[in-house]
Amino acid sequence: MSKRSVGSWVVIVAFGFSGVAHLVNPGAFLGLMPPFLPWPLALVYISGVAEIFAAVLLVLRHRLGPLVTVVVLLAVWPANWWFAIDVIGQEPWWFVLIAWLRLPLQIPLLWWAWRSPVRVRD
Repeated sequence: MSKRSVGSWVVIVAFGFSGVAHLVNPGAFLGLMPPFLPWPLALVYISGVAEIFAAVLLVLRHRLGPLVTVVVLLAVWPANWWFAIDVIGQEPWWFVLIAWLRLPLQIPLLWWAWRSPVRVRD
C-alpha cells in the first residue's frame, strides 16, 4: 500500500474540520452562499456532510475517495468565486484577501485529493 502524502493529509484534515464546522455553525457559511441558490441552509448542511464523507473515503483509501473529493471541491468552487467577488471593497481588507486566497488554494487541494492513495483490489 502506498504511503499517504502530506497533501492528502491536508485535504483530509481540511475537509474534516470544515465539514464539522458546517454542521456545528452553519450560520458562518450562509454568507458564502450565492443568493441565487435555493435552500441556502440546506446546502450548507449538505456540503458539510459531503466534506466529511469525502474525508472518510480518503482515510479509508476507498477507490471513490479521490473522485468524490474532487467533485465536492468543484461543486463549492463557484460559491467561493461568487463570495470573493461579492466582498470586493468591504472591510476589513484581510477578510477580502482571505476570500481571494481561497480560490488558488483549491488547485493544490484538487491535485492532492486526486493523487490520494486508494486500496488496490486483488
